Amino acid sequence: MDIFNRTYWQQGGGDGDRVYCDICFQYGVILNGPGYAGKLNINVKKKMLSDGISPRKVSDLQRFCFEMQEGDIVVLRVGTKEIHGVGVIVGEYEWNNIFSDVDGWDMQHCRRVRWLWKAEGKTKAKEFPVYTLKQGDTTQKLTSDDVKDWIDSLGLDLKKEVKIPVLPDENTEETSIEDISDYLYEKGVAGNSIKTLVDVIDDLHMIAKWYKRTPAPSEFETEAYLIIPLLRALGWTPQKMAIEWNRVDIALFDKLPREDANLIAVVEAKRKGNSCLTAFSQAEDYSKNKSRCNRLIVTDGLRYGVFIKDGDVYIRHAYMNLTEFKGKYEIYECAGIKEALWAMTPDWHLDV
Repeated sequence: MDIFNRTYWQQGGGDGDRVYCDICFQYGVILNGPGYAGKLNINVKKKMLSDGISPRKVSDLQRFCFEMQEGDIVVLRVGTKEIHGVGVIVGEYEWNNIFSDVDGWDMQHCRRVRWLWKAEGKTKAKEFPVYTLKQGDTTQKLTSDDVKDWIDSLGLDLKKEVKIPVLPDENTEETSIEDISDYLYEKGVAGNSIKTLVDVIDDLHMIAKWYKRTPAPSEFETEAYLIIPLLRALGWTPQKMAIEWNRVDIALFDKLPREDANLIAVVEAKRKGNSCLTAFSQAEDYSKNKSRCNRLIVTDGLRYGVFIKDGDVYIRHAYMNLTEFKGKYEIYECAGIKEALWAMTPDWHLDV
């Protein structure tokens, strides 16, 4: 019998490439995807299967959305040995578009959770022997007696009142290509340049759709076919861009010659579909001892995270996904596509 006479679940909180446990804790949720097709029902299941989503994945979503019940215990895992959180399911299944891009994953399927134990701050993740937790599906029933015994040892009060954060209004985030164009024009970007940028974004959409039907492009292809065309459209000339320069994927300069003293932005590129935000530390390392480098840009060719220098540190300033036009990203607590594109231009300056 289960310790608390409730069903126990293990829920994925990321993988070796990207971990999103912090978002789960911040918003009192667990997430699953893909969620592009909408709230799960019989018609959405049929669409996903016709789109090539595996029956196994659809079954995984079925468990998450309908088999989990209010009051069930959930552990948030990373890999097969780490537990980052323990909580209680609250309420029914929801679909929320603020989770349309969790570092590249569309995870709009959402369950609310009262987190009673979290690995954050000085509290480290609980580690068990490898394969104590099941690998594979994101949502699975927890069967390990060792994990259940550990949960029991925590002495959790399952009725403890824990405030669940109110989720941001998903309807306030969308913007349009017209809004983007007007914003850049007001910043001083030339009308012809904006028209070129709009055409390039349209082209990138078509390339992205094609790549969905083919093997993922290499990092070199990502740079050549996705990133460089966008940077050119934003106003960077070949003379002020250097590819594979001193370990930097793409180095951007405000003037010639191309040397450390003139470096103002570092672009760290990942293959399309890979986590780009986790590349921040690598980009930051490349910028050390380059005093004029005021921007770090991490990207997989369609998604861009822009970090700006604030004193001695870089802070996340904006994030964008060229396949969806969001005016802001609540889950990253930063601006969206308009500010990201402006911050990637040669003429950018921080508004004060």
